Amino acid sequence: MSDIFREVEEEVRRERFEKLWKRYGDYVIAAVAAVVLAAGGSQAWRYYEAKQRAEASAAYIAAQELAQSGQSDKAAEAFARLAESAPSGYAQLSRLQEADSMLAAGKQSEAVALYRKIARDNDSLFGDVARVRAAWATVDTAPKSDVQTLLGPLTDPASAWRPVTQEILAYADYRAGDIKAALTTYKALAANANAPGATAERAKAMADFIEAGGDDNYGTVPEPEGAKDIPQNPLAPPPAKSNSAKPAPSKPNPVVKPPK
Repeated sequence: MSDIFREVEEEVRRERFEKLWKRYGDYVIAAVAAVVLAAGGSQAWRYYEAKQRAEASAAYIAAQELAQSGQSDKAAEAFARLAESAPSGYAQLSRLQEADSMLAAGKQSEAVALYRKIARDNDSLFGDVARVRAAWATVDTAPKSDVQTLLGPLTDPASAWRPVTQEILAYADYRAGDIKAALTTYKALAANANAPGATAERAKAMADFIEAGGDDNYGTVPEPEGAKDIPQNPLAPPPAKSNSAKPAPSKPNPVVKPPK
């Protein structure tokens, strides 16, 4: 008797399944196909991304080699192309390198304009680096106020870039002739334990240079004693004869100026 009930139950289940399959079978097949396609598409996309990154890496290295070999104009063009076609990370880095190559090629105004654009478009590390490089590129000619505006939030005491901005602004003071302000900043920066090692070393060197009087003009270099008695080089050709009785004017002694 139990066998009959079991057969009937199985028959009912079969009929229900057939009805469900007729009604929803197409949807089930579509769902399964979608899962399979999604898995295959994911694999294909990962392969495509890896291929794109590999191509961008090779192009970036080639552009770097152009820059390192002194072909700055060609390097700038290569980085510009890469910035347009490479994945996001390589594109942003290439745009920054494009500006660097422009600056190396002597195209300062174009490089600074690109640095400024990168700084406006990026709140990330790329924008910060662009601000610093633009500031160094203009600090010799721009007023200190313009440099401060360019550096913007990087001058904040809480910013990790503050020591770098202090060095730039101290140099701006030095260039403008405000030696006292420059010396104060350089000395504080040299003693700052949070400053990068290279930055602190440069600051100390500049402070020592200023305190030693390096910002002053030492005047003319006196002629060594007994210089007139030193015999001429016997291998040098004799002076040309002249019909004029006037002696040749002597050259003035060189003036030693501090490095800028």
